[in-house]
Amino acid sequence: MDKSVTDLETAVAPIPDGASVMIGGFGSSGIPLALIDALLAQGASGLTVISNNAGAGETGIAKLLKAGRVAKVICSYPRTPGSIWFEKRYQTGEVELEVVPQGTLAERIRAAGAGLGGFLTPTGYGTLLAEGKETRVIGGRGYVMELPLHADFALLHAERADRWGNLGFHATARNFNPVMAMGARHAVAEVRQLCATPLDPEHVVTPGIFVQSVVECGVQA
Repeated sequence: MDKSVTDLETAVAPIPDGASVMIGGFGSSGIPLALIDALLAQGASGLTVISNNAGAGETGIAKLLKAGRVAKVICSYPRTPGSIWFEKRYQTGEVELEVVPQGTLAERIRAAGAGLGGFLTPTGYGTLLAEGKETRVIGGRGYVMELPLHADFALLHAERADRWGNLGFHATARNFNPVMAMGARHAVAEVRQLCATPLDPEHVVTPGIFVQSVVECGVQA
């Protein structure tokens, strides 16, 4: 039951070329920066990255894009201030893009973790985002059928964990991290504090059943 690993390199070692990887965070909060750096050093390429945005500047997801490790991005906001590396890779046709409205992205990931076959949402109905998807009109309102979004791996950032993989988050750093733990087959969490005793159940946001490994690294985001 001990899900703690000794270092970041061991934590990302199972990620192969061509894997789909969910990366937690929103803006600059809750991003697993240390795990991303470790994945960059590990060398996996041809990755499908699922995240809220496509990175900015020279850190986080932008590092993977700069290094040419990403084949596809699934996100809500591909272009944000400083997203130069996504823009460069996309303009040259090196990176494929799938844009998903933010609430739909979160719910598709949650649906994957909950074992749902999909859901109906009015978001995107009548727009290009609905092309090729099943649509219905219910009570006079149009809906789009959205499918669950699974991933092979998830890289997460949490404030604290115990060795059983239970996670607690700090404020807005929680964001996409809990649902991504649910939607991935193998979730890895970097944490500021790894506790030898079980976390107080009242402080557990993500139960350890959704987490496969945790590594203490002291990074705060």
